[in-house]
Amino acid sequence: MLAQRVASAAAGLPLLVLLIWAGGPWYTAAACLIVLVAAYEFQSLRRDRTMAFGLLVAGLAAAIPAGAFVGSDWVLWFMLGGVLIPLLWVTLLSGPDAALGEWSHGVAGVAYVGLLGAHFVLLRELPEGRDWVYLAIFGTFAVDTFAYFTGRTLGRRKLAPAISPGKTVEGTLGGLAGGFAFVVLLNYFLGIGLEAALIVPLAVLLPLAAVLGDLAESMIKRGAHAKDAGSILPGHGGLLDRLDSLLFTVPVVYYYLIWVVP
Repeated sequence: MLAQRVASAAAGLPLLVLLIWAGGPWYTAAACLIVLVAAYEFQSLRRDRTMAFGLLVAGLAAAIPAGAFVGSDWVLWFMLGGVLIPLLWVTLLSGPDAALGEWSHGVAGVAYVGLLGAHFVLLRELPEGRDWVYLAIFGTFAVDTFAYFTGRTLGRRKLAPAISPGKTVEGTLGGLAGGFAFVVLLNYFLGIGLEAALIVPLAVLLPLAAVLGDLAESMIKRGAHAKDAGSILPGHGGLLDRLDSLLFTVPVVYYYLIWVVP
């Protein structure tokens, strides 16, 4: 498992770094593709959904990051479509017993993966957005990595056994501490240069958001009786399994910059 995780990371990280560096249409296209696959994985957790409906919802979710690149106002229009088009679908094609569950799951996929995923593009489009995306993504990866190794080495007490049996209190604390240190270091080495009064709160918030995002997806999977959302990434599961924390941390960084940083 560990060897597969390392091999997947070694293969994917250089491309990720290059896409973030490039920004623009290539980065946005990659974000849309990732959201498309992750949203379809989310739809696949509902075993009674049709493939056509899953593809429809995944396409609507993937359109939201594209709207964020065109202009943030388009996010709201695409989100509206993500609510109304699935409703039209289930009204015309689903029976009354299945309609509410199918529509609710569809809208949840659009909001959870598509709307939150659009913040990858919104953050990249900000001034100095490239460095902030690096900080958000690699700070989140640091939380996951430190939590994994601390948990394997020192983990004793279960954090939330009903939600995620593998997570321990010790591993979570290691992830929070490692994420905090990594965010502070990235602030320095990327040349962002936020003063301590601004970077320290973010260094606390980002790891907390990462842990909550991980637990949120774990709860969704437990409710669907699934271990992983997919199998596209050896050692990691599906794309949604790698995005779970990022879907929380990237919006946190975006709104921290919008609302807090002068």
